[in-house]
Amino acid sequence: MAQATEQGVRIGLSVVVMTLRGAQAVVLTAPIEGGVRALPFGPFDPARDRTFERALRDYVTDQTGFRLGFVEQLYTFGDAGRASPRATPGPDQMREVSVGYLALTPDAADDQTHDSRWDAVFDFFPWEDRRGGAPALPAAVAQRLLDWAGADPRRLARARALFALAPDHRWNEERVLERYELLYEARLVAEAFRDADQPAPPDTPGRPMASDHRRILATALGRLRSKLKYRPVLFDLTPETFTLSQLQAAAEAIAGLSLHKQNFRRGVERTGLVEPTGVMSAATGGRPAELFRFRGVDPQAGAAPGLSLPAQR
Repeated sequence: MAQATEQGVRIGLSVVVMTLRGAQAVVLTAPIEGGVRALPFGPFDPARDRTFERALRDYVTDQTGFRLGFVEQLYTFGDAGRASPRATPGPDQMREVSVGYLALTPDAADDQTHDSRWDAVFDFFPWEDRRGGAPALPAAVAQRLLDWAGADPRRLARARALFALAPDHRWNEERVLERYELLYEARLVAEAFRDADQPAPPDTPGRPMASDHRRILATALGRLRSKLKYRPVLFDLTPETFTLSQLQAAAEAIAGLSLHKQNFRRGVERTGLVEPTGVMSAATGGRPAELFRFRGVDPQAGAAPGLSLPAQR
């Protein structure tokens, strides 16, 4: 994934670029050998690249044709034994360190290149979409998870808590990475078999990704879900004007939850983050609805609030 350094370490850069398309959160992906999807990625060359971010922007544009706007550093992934797709040749056993980034955009235009595309986030994590009220895991997968936990009280407690498998456990939408890692540990996702050089069963849930990119995507989704509640990041994903129903659908697409309509609207009003435009839209197909816009953040008022997510019970 990245060039070798004298210390036997390769540094790679990966980015999760997310936006909304219809009622779905989507992520920008590129193909690698074997047809597996990957996040845009590339090596960091300390002799050539002035900054991580500059190198990342160049790689994303080269690989996908997409120009990044605002990005923030997500996490540094450097576990021993991790495998990575490589942009340059190198020894297989070198330590890989990947710096992950998160980028948000309101534009999911189909003008990318090199076979890049927007894939639905929940195709990779179907258990994270709880909008229909369905259980997080299909019954057969949940049973395999419980069989793996067996009589081990710690395993059983983690499985029940993370996937709300018992009535006394409440679903926590922010624990995306913990759920994915538990499924990996239980050998219920394809990457666990791939990393052991074994063929994966055909019924493992969710689409696999190259290297540890599904883990990076899980980290990004959990971070974004958390930030919804204390920063106005949702407006980085929405068009300039929107109805309140569209804003709620956007929040649901990220959170994977069905939200209480009136409580959500009251929460939006309390924040003061939006203002009416005085224009009505009939694009929803029903009664005309008023369009709103993001008011922006007053630099004198301190940090702007996020939005409450009052889930349906």
